[in-house]
Amino acid sequence: MSATADRAPEIRRIAVLGGGAWGSALALTAARAGREAIVWARDADIVAAIAEGRGNPTYLPGIAFDAKVAATTDLAFALADVDAALLVTPAQTTRAMGAAIAPLAQPGLPVVLCAKGIERDTGLLPTQVLAEAAPRCRAAILSGPSFAADVARGLPTAVTLAAEDGELADALALALASRQFRPYASTDPLGAQIGGALKNVLAIACGAVAGKGWGASALAALTARGFAELSRLGLTLGARPETLTGLSGLGDLVLTCSSVQSRNFAFGMALGEGRTVAELAATGKLAEGVHSAAVAVELAARHRVEMPIAAAVAQVLAGRIGVDDALEQLMARPLRRES
Repeated sequence: MSATADRAPEIRRIAVLGGGAWGSALALTAARAGREAIVWARDADIVAAIAEGRGNPTYLPGIAFDAKVAATTDLAFALADVDAALLVTPAQTTRAMGAAIAPLAQPGLPVVLCAKGIERDTGLLPTQVLAEAAPRCRAAILSGPSFAADVARGLPTAVTLAAEDGELADALALALASRQFRPYASTDPLGAQIGGALKNVLAIACGAVAGKGWGASALAALTARGFAELSRLGLTLGARPETLTGLSGLGDLVLTCSSVQSRNFAFGMALGEGRTVAELAATGKLAEGVHSAAVAVELAARHRVEMPIAAAVAQVLAGRIGVDDALEQLMARPLRRES
């Protein structure tokens, strides 16, 4: 039975909307936690593989599923009689997916947004987009330091699960919790979203530093100063300090800015090694930070928050300057006291 809007749900059955690596890993997580999990995906081959117990060889090759997960290509079937849904499609598709969910979801259905970003055309965060596209749903955010392959393998992972309603956040965290996967409930979805979106942009900068071979000292400095930027904007927008220094802020930033498993870091590394944005775009594998960079800078400017690293990334992505020029620009900034 689905939740009503005035109480926290008892969550037994979960729909996972998205058949990529992260969606498949979260469906497996829900199943390990003792929930009924059903994946919705457009690709019939992925659906067949998951339903037959073969895992997801397309996006998680070599990882066998150790729990039963159902799968379907029928969105209405996936959402029938569920207690919660995890939306695990790219952040820029949130509006379209919300519109598709709206007529099918029971009123008050919790929808956990699992992608990190800012809507490019509007500057809205995912919860704000969902509120417009599917106003009868209850939004929550899952964010934090987590790679899909690690989660699918059952490696220890801790994340933030945030909703404005604390009882809902608690219920969702309990529904996904297991010995391998530990969600910490929060009532600060704004802070969780700011951390998740901005770390993608900053990871591109850190990847470029690694690709240029500028060393661990430069990488650590850029990560630290990037966190200062993330914190300034987050606090200005009303995020809580403990959220920004927690799993969905600093924790996610540290992970994403230090590993080639991160698509954003890998994208930046390719730029640092001499690839162009156009070349990388032609592969069809643009990282989410590419979409969020310019709008994040616009958001910061609107609130008079300085974000020089994010601004440099946006300029590089727009083709206005090269990676070397971006570093020179950052190093030439006036000296000031650390803050």
